[in-house]
Amino acid sequence: MLYLSHIASLGAIFQLPATGYALLYNGVMAVPTLPLSPTDRVFVLTGAGVSAESGLKTFRDQGGLWEGYRVEDVATPEAWDEDAARVWRFYSQRRRDAGQAEPNAAHRALAGLEQRLGDRFLLCTQNVDDLHERAGSQRLIHMHGELFVSRCEDNCGRPPFPDRSLYESEEAIARCACGARIRPHIVWFGEMPLEMERIQREIDRSTVMLVVGTSGAVYPAANFVRWAGPRVRKVYIGPEEPMNAAAFTQIVLGNAGEVLPGLLQVV
Repeated sequence: MLYLSHIASLGAIFQLPATGYALLYNGVMAVPTLPLSPTDRVFVLTGAGVSAESGLKTFRDQGGLWEGYRVEDVATPEAWDEDAARVWRFYSQRRRDAGQAEPNAAHRALAGLEQRLGDRFLLCTQNVDDLHERAGSQRLIHMHGELFVSRCEDNCGRPPFPDRSLYESEEAIARCACGARIRPHIVWFGEMPLEMERIQREIDRSTVMLVVGTSGAVYPAANFVRWAGPRVRKVYIGPEEPMNAAAFTQIVLGNAGEVLPGLLQVV
């Protein structure tokens, strides 16, 4: 049987029964009391905090700026219409950075959980890098798109395609067979996240929800914990409480790479 540790924030360290044990993550005590049964279905949502532990920057870390760019200047349809070359310079740099990053212990722990649970596991990420895939995750949804994928700006019918090229001038931007420019396969602010119907179905089927490294400030992902029914056990893992903390059954304060590998015990 698999056990997922139940984590609760405590004001002091209490003596545990002889059958239990305590782990400390930044002053938070972990007690293994939440079993995953052979019928449990686990839905995982990851956010920018997981990628940040691999050294990738976020807008939040930079006070709303990223390499000097405002989100409005590089991550909206209006920004693309105004200056596609600027947008591609930004995403070209992100491709460089992500290509140099390596999966961390949190990525690997989630891939290991998938191996144990098989089709009773689904990982939905808000991150656009490929670190989950490189750690071994396969049952994966990129709800905000994929950094190393491009698509036609006119949605001519050609499906999105793998692309690791760098485009840093208007002249360098590749063209689709239809003649339109290719754009990053990224969900920009103001656009609809991907695979929302599948995400809703998987949440409806889940019995355990793990939310890792996301602030609870970006919608609709921040509402996933509320979409889950009252029977679902909802665990948050991150260095600080999310904005939607009240919706969770349990809060785990700590870096995902330090906490996640110890959450699962095979007994």
